[in-house]
Order: sequence, then structure tokens, then C-alpha cells
Amino acid sequence: MLSNDTSDIVLNNVNKIYKTREGKDLHAIKDVSLSVEKGEFVSILGPSGCGKSTLLNILCGLLDPSDGEVLIGGEPIKGPRKDLGVVFQQPLLLPWLKVIDNVLIPVDVQDRKRSEYMGRAMHLLEIVGLKGFEKKYPSELSGGMQQRVGIVRSLVHDPSLLLMDEPFSALDAMTRESMSVELQRIWKETGKTILFITHSISEAVFLSDRVAVMSSRPGRIARIINVGLPRPRSIEIMNTDQFGVYTKQIRREIEGDGQGISPKLISAQQA
Repeated sequence: MLSNDTSDIVLNNVNKIYKTREGKDLHAIKDVSLSVEKGEFVSILGPSGCGKSTLLNILCGLLDPSDGEVLIGGEPIKGPRKDLGVVFQQPLLLPWLKVIDNVLIPVDVQDRKRSEYMGRAMHLLEIVGLKGFEKKYPSELSGGMQQRVGIVRSLVHDPSLLLMDEPFSALDAMTRESMSVELQRIWKETGKTILFITHSISEAVFLSDRVAVMSSRPGRIARIINVGLPRPRSIEIMNTDQFGVYTKQIRREIEGDGQGISPKLISAQQA
């Protein structure tokens, strides 16, 4: 049992099995166990089709696990929750709404009073460098700016947990790096727990306290790597030997596919 009083997310032996059109079982994820502590930044990384998005959809309450235990804040998931913030690959902004109205969508959907959240929305926009853009439309913003609006929208109702599904994958390399620095700062200032799905090894190492590496289907946690790099981290840290140790270890794990290996904690000294 992984649960304790400081865990925001607990997964115990979680499985998801789909039925194919032929009536056969497709095991998407198998015996996934992971605990994410309050205020921790954890990335899940693995090859395409390993079940990362399936896992996220289970945590969002959009899918039920076939077996196992899933807890958020110590409580079982029973459908979509209001205390979660979710950021997708695309910002999914409504083009006919101004930035501030896009940000306040969760407030409107949950039938909360706008007046009680307007100050928080404006503060978050300032944190991400979008002060003065409140009345702009999405078409007037760059891709990176739109994604920052998406992040603010996910935080505006003050969720306890932020789930992020490859939020920077559609951005160019330079914007992606700047957004990683920005997200690190937002995480530090808000103190939120973040579970981050990514395909990028360097992105995972740069952002995370820990990186959970998944095997190919059926996806399971093959390694949990503790990232001991000092914070705050600048882009220059990617050029250090210590950073390279972590990326090489993760790459070896993914290339080796993690088959038949029990989860273990790896530090830079062990790699």
C-alpha cells in the first residue's frame, strides 16, 4: 500500500483492459503503482502507446480502471473532479472569447461567482507574463502565449492537483524551453502538485523531482528516477555532466524497454 497522509495521488496495482472489436482483451496498463506527494513535480515518460494518456484519463475520472486502487487526496475517484486542473497538448481556447473569459471558463462551468475569482485570474495572468493581454483574443497571441493562457485556466479555480498531458509538444524548440522555465516558476510560486506526461527525456529531467519511466504495452512503471539537480534550474543546466547522467539513464531504460525489471529508485550516483 503506497498511501500516506502526504500523498496527493496514489495508484496501487492499477490495470486497464480494453475490449477489441474482435472481442479480445487489450492490456493497456498493467500493475501500475505510483505515489505522488503534495507539492511534488513528477513526470511520466515512455514510448508511444505505453498507456500514459490512459493513465491520465483514469486520474481525470474519464476512464475507470479495470482493477486496482486510484486515490486523489486520499479519496477514490468517482468520475470527473472539480479540484483538478488539466492542461492538454493544445490550449483549446475558444476563439470567440477574450483571454480573461477563456481563463474563467472553469469558474463559469462550476457555477462559481466570477467576482470571487477575477482577482486570482488577473494575478495568474501577471505571473505568466500576460498582464495587459486580458482583452485580447486567442488569434492575437503566439502559440506559447496561448498555452500560458491554458495553464492559467487550469489554475484559476485553485485546484489541489495539476495534470498536464504533453502541453508543450506542439511548440517550437525555443518556445518549449522557455515554457519549461516558466512552468517551473509557476509551480514554485503556486506550490501545486504536478503530474506531467511527456515524450521528451530532457524536458522530464529539467522539470521533475522524479521521473517514472513506463515500459511499452502493457504499460507499467519500469523505473522511478530521483532527479537531484539543484533548483531553480536554468536552461544552462542541460549542458552539465550531471544532467547528461540522468538523460542517458532514462534513454537506456527506454531503449531496453524495461521488460522484466522491477521498479527501483535510481540516483545520479547509481547511473
